[in-house]
Amino acid sequence: MSSTESSKCVTVSTLLEMKKNRQKITSLTAYDYSFAQQIDQAGVDVVLVGDSLGMVIQGRETTIPVTMDEMVYHASMVGRGVERALLLADLPFMSYATPEQALQNGGRLMKETGAQMVKLEGGVDQVETVSLLVSRNIPVCAHLGLQPQSIHRLGGYRVQGRESDSAQQMISDALVLEQAGASMLVLECIPSTLAAEITAALDIPVIGIGAGTDCDGQVLVLYDMLGITMGKTPRFVKDFMSGSGTVSGALSSYVTAVRDKSFPAAEHTFQ
Repeated sequence: MSSTESSKCVTVSTLLEMKKNRQKITSLTAYDYSFAQQIDQAGVDVVLVGDSLGMVIQGRETTIPVTMDEMVYHASMVGRGVERALLLADLPFMSYATPEQALQNGGRLMKETGAQMVKLEGGVDQVETVSLLVSRNIPVCAHLGLQPQSIHRLGGYRVQGRESDSAQQMISDALVLEQAGASMLVLECIPSTLAAEITAALDIPVIGIGAGTDCDGQVLVLYDMLGITMGKTPRFVKDFMSGSGTVSGALSSYVTAVRDKSFPAAEHTFQ
């Protein structure tokens, strides 16, 4: 990507064009103004205000306690720090239990924070919600695989889609979500071969986290890739701060590694 291209604001159309041209899409989470500025200046394409803030910012065990007000608060700060990247914000747990509730809260994220897209978890059960949001001009990023808001039902943070039935269901879910109007899809913690199949089957960009290198792009939690997170980190994480010396250096290394396909490497993927 040239310097002229990289200076342009990223839109949904930009991401579709990047997929078409096989240019890797870079994404990181952010939760405040200062980090958002650094991420944006590093050339990251999509800044995600994730409900992961419940764990990395608030010190909670899961993302479930995060409220809508907290998402609006953090997304507003991030929105003030982002100039080029597309701003994507999570709809937190139980903020989209019905399509009408999703419409109200999705609209709130866009109006109050400057978000250009909202993300929600779930498969075929979310088709009506995705369709309604899109019909009201709220772009949607879907999320399949490991869904942190469903962690108690799933029984833990485990790789999803290893069994044939669950893999086929995930492929089916991805297709119907695209048909419903989703503009992007995040795949989390699934076998790399399954992620590659889904990515090839969809026209919309597919962003992976623990889903192998064949996705159209990658996303990581900022605090993980900067080596800030204490304790054991997931297999799919690489500490880009190690050897970089500065935050800006680590962010630049991440962008380069995603674009040249050196990240994720084999040790960061699941089979």
